[in-house]
Amino acid sequence: TNGNLWNSIQQNIVNNPTDALKISVPALLYLVQNSLLYVALSNLSAPLFQVTYQCKLVTTAIVSVIMLNRKYNVKQWICLVGLSLGVAIVVLGEQKPKKEDEESASTGTGAGDDADHATQSLGVGLIAVTIACMSSALAGVYFEKVLKKTASSVDKAAPVSVWMRNMQLAFFSMLIATGQMMYNNNNNNASSSSPQGEESSPPFLHGFTFWVWILVLLQAGGGLLVAAVIKYADNVLKGLATGVSVVVGTAFSMVFFGTPVSGQFLGGAVLILTSVYFFSNHIPPVCFALVGKSVTTSSSSSPSSSNSSEDDNSSAKVEMKPLVVSLGK
Repeated sequence: TNGNLWNSIQQNIVNNPTDALKISVPALLYLVQNSLLYVALSNLSAPLFQVTYQCKLVTTAIVSVIMLNRKYNVKQWICLVGLSLGVAIVVLGEQKPKKEDEESASTGTGAGDDADHATQSLGVGLIAVTIACMSSALAGVYFEKVLKKTASSVDKAAPVSVWMRNMQLAFFSMLIATGQMMYNNNNNNASSSSPQGEESSPPFLHGFTFWVWILVLLQAGGGLLVAAVIKYADNVLKGLATGVSVVVGTAFSMVFFGTPVSGQFLGGAVLILTSVYFFSNHIPPVCFALVGKSVTTSSSSSPSSSNSSEDDNSSAKVEMKPLVVSLGK
């Protein structure tokens, strides 16, 4: 805003409300995504959810091709799929120790677990996670289109800054969060007023300690960085950075919390880093030379046997020739 915050609010929100309403679209899409993630988690197992939810990287690339007319070659599509699989492998490797600890700590809950599995629906869970992936892709790509369209449009008015777009998105997100909070409070009050409900709902900001506020500030700073990445790069590169952050976060967990290093984590980390590198870089010619050399070696071994048989036949013909000549004489 260049120090003119109130003038920017007056210009971009009060005087131009229709332009500000554009940002309500990604806010609503993020609401749909977050709501459907709860539905997917309640109907899918944790491993299946993690694997299917990583498809949002591929769906983001597909939506970018449709809405922004981007083009990706075969190598980049393979890297995106490999990145999705690598993130799923790393996350699943981290969930196994937690699951084993929970199973060892819990006793006598077999009937409850069977009841929970009986109420799960695989079809509902897959539909929910698919729509959630599409909502995430549409929200991110739409926000990117709005940012870059305003930055490149030739109008009399100055283009809307990233900070103002962040404020608009935060405003609509706060409206949605306030509506959800009022709805939850009404449900809690209704349950507490019933004869069976005796416990009152916790107050607002319950459990917000000093470290929780530090986490909130870190998340807010990360949100500003994400907006900058979307403006100056794109959503696909943001997904690549998110994949690398999974590896870095797990590595820090190993250093500070003593999380054991597993082969599954190492394999997923190598797949992630390799996919990220080759997405934007060319494959070295040495790889093609090695592949071509192996193919040439395998193909040259079979012709050698055929050539030896042909040489044997030709030598036999040469040896038979004097006999024919002598018989003719």
